[in-house]
Amino acid sequence: MPSMDIVSEMDLQELDNAINQTAKEIGQRFDFRGGKSSIALDKGQKKVKILADDDFKLRAIHQILGSKLAKRSLDLRGIDFSPEEPGSNNILKQEGSVRAGLSKEEAKKIIKLIKETGLKSTPQAQDDQVRVTSKSIDDLQAIMAHLRNSDLGLPLQFINMKRD
Repeated sequence: MPSMDIVSEMDLQELDNAINQTAKEIGQRFDFRGGKSSIALDKGQKKVKILADDDFKLRAIHQILGSKLAKRSLDLRGIDFSPEEPGSNNILKQEGSVRAGLSKEEAKKIIKLIKETGLKSTPQAQDDQVRVTSKSIDDLQAIMAHLRNSDLGLPLQFINMKRD
């Protein structure tokens, strides 16, 4: 039977490249000159760390990062940013966790959406992903389209598509 897995994770190498490009642009832009704004990725902990001189520059860093991620087919929603915190020397700090897998609540929402389609399929939550099996590959593709059009607030990837 055809099957696929639904996950929500980011390619760390592509994310690292996008963050390096963002850091390079921050270093070159005139409005960031003389400041202490920076962005870095901690691959071990899967965290993005941003330092900004003020709120305006923090928003600018988010915009630059969003554009660099979009060019690499990544979604900014794949990073869960915590609220900004004031640091020493009037610097704003913000940390973001890189998404790796689906939580149980998110998996339940996805399963509910799949069942609402009325297509003959069996979705199952497995660890940090959802596996969907169906008799028809067309049903799986319809489910993919339905999930892409629904607003879950998180990026989804469809992997391990198997035709049996």
